[in-house]
Amino acid sequence: MRPALYFRRRKGKKTMYDVIIIGAGVAGSCSARELSRYQVRACVLEKEEDVCCGTSKANSAIVHAGYDAAEGSLMAKLNVQGNEMMGELSKELDFPFNRCGSLVVCLDEESLPGLQALYDRGVKNGVKDMQVILDKDAIHRLEPNLSDEVAGVLYAPTAGIVCPFNLNIAMAENANENGVEFKFNTEVQGLKKIPGGWEVSTNNGVFQARYVVNAAGVYADKFHNMVSEKKIHITPRRGDYCLLDKKAGSHVKHTVFALPGKYGKGVLVSPTVHGNLLVGPTAIDIEDKESTATTREGLDELIGKAGLNVKDLPMRQVITSFAGLRAHEDGHEFIIGEVEGADGFIDCAGIESPGLTSAPAIGKMVADILREKMDLQPDPDFIGTRKGILNPEDLTLEERNALIKEKPAYGNIICRCEMVTEGEILDAIHRPLGARSLDGVKRRTRAGMGRCQAGFCSPRTMEILARECGMSMFDITKSGGDSKLVVGTNKDRI
Repeated sequence: MRPALYFRRRKGKKTMYDVIIIGAGVAGSCSARELSRYQVRACVLEKEEDVCCGTSKANSAIVHAGYDAAEGSLMAKLNVQGNEMMGELSKELDFPFNRCGSLVVCLDEESLPGLQALYDRGVKNGVKDMQVILDKDAIHRLEPNLSDEVAGVLYAPTAGIVCPFNLNIAMAENANENGVEFKFNTEVQGLKKIPGGWEVSTNNGVFQARYVVNAAGVYADKFHNMVSEKKIHITPRRGDYCLLDKKAGSHVKHTVFALPGKYGKGVLVSPTVHGNLLVGPTAIDIEDKESTATTREGLDELIGKAGLNVKDLPMRQVITSFAGLRAHEDGHEFIIGEVEGADGFIDCAGIESPGLTSAPAIGKMVADILREKMDLQPDPDFIGTRKGILNPEDLTLEERNALIKEKPAYGNIICRCEMVTEGEILDAIHRPLGARSLDGVKRRTRAGMGRCQAGFCSPRTMEILARECGMSMFDITKSGGDSKLVVGTNKDRI
């Protein structure tokens, strides 16, 4: 592993980075990874305690084929490019990806022209191998649990599913390994143009850079509007989800969509790369950019809509519900490029669906802009691969026994639901940008994502975090900030 680069401050002077990226979500992390291919001083500033703490942590985990975005749009272009990049990236950076295909369901013959319109748009966007299937028997052979009312489907075999946490974390880890610094719990509060670049004020001091990349998710309009007279507006669009137990994971084999409506692709039903079943999202515009609480009304809405396209959904097997916020820009288009009148400030804004799919292509586009502007040269020491956390279940019995003999922590099960070992948690803590919270461990190992939703493993995971990080149990958090779990003792020590 090549150590991250560190640059000393000269006495009385601040470090001048070449690039500062605001936000360690998937767009910021992909930009950082692509930028790390070059000889560049780069830093990512993230207001949360870890990567993947905003929109990137709570979404549908779908790799869209690319038939939905408007022809000629940046969304359409980057969607198809990102889809094509995902398979090779998953091998290079070792994160789960399954090209399972998707079905768009039409329930009445009157709406079939809409299905054909999606097909035609997909062809113009460059999506390959799509089919409109109208034969009900063929449809139900493809997906037996689709509604009996189905009149036709659009089948897109290039669509897939991914682990959004591992995609984001893999990009960030690889960027860090290639020299990009990450500063967490660092909230950007102000931007000021200075000779040769920008001054970025934060709660943890002032930073300077020649270029700034605005990849701040639902807050990207805030930073854009600080530097530009041409304002943009981003609405947090809340999406509620239900996650079902692995017993329900095989209810559908493909990602199942409804025909798109005014607020997007509608409620989907999809398997996940880890064997669960996902139902969601809703699309509810709100004002609060931090409001990720589910509502009874939202969950009722998504359950009702999901049942229209897939019959006999086993909703009694829901193990958790959650909500995420999409960064919906008023023009419903990605905004990527240097801001007019703000030289050196690069927007990466309005990254909503298909943002996860597009993220690798978004990162490349941002890096290409910076490469051209700064005449960046390739880094001959760039490391293009990354190994993820070892999953002992992928080993043969003989290999697993040998691993446990060498490293006994891999024989100590911490999370019974997901069969996560202490060895995996130790790896999550000590690898680049290692976990420092329960959610950080959960996103990297799945400890706490199972049926009991961390009821059993939380105390044991906290003990490992405290021991390995030299922290008090009173300082361990669920997700950083004030989310501490231990607030006192039930007996005073004598």
